[in-house]
Amino acid sequence: MKENFLMWLDRFLVVDVFVVIIGFIWFAMALVGKSIGIPLGWDIWYQLWQPVFNPAIGILFTGALLSGIIKKVQEKLSKS
Repeated sequence: MKENFLMWLDRFLVVDVFVVIIGFIWFAMALVGKSIGIPLGWDIWYQLWQPVFNPAIGILFTGALLSGIIKKVQEKLSKS
C-alpha cells in the first residue's frame, strides 16, 4: 500500500514539475514579449497565476517534503 502510494505520489510530482517548468518558460517568454511590445500571452498567464501555477508550486514543495519524510520514516522502520 505504501509503495503504491509513493509510486503515484512520485508520478504526480513529475507531472507537477513539468507544469511548473512550462509555466516558468511561458512566464519568461511572455515577460520578454511584454517588454518588447509583442503580446505573447502575459495577460492569460497572469490570470492563470493564482488558480494554476501558484498551487502547482505549493503542491510541488509539499509533495517533495512529504515524499522525503515518508521515505526517511520507511528507511528507519525497515532498519528496526
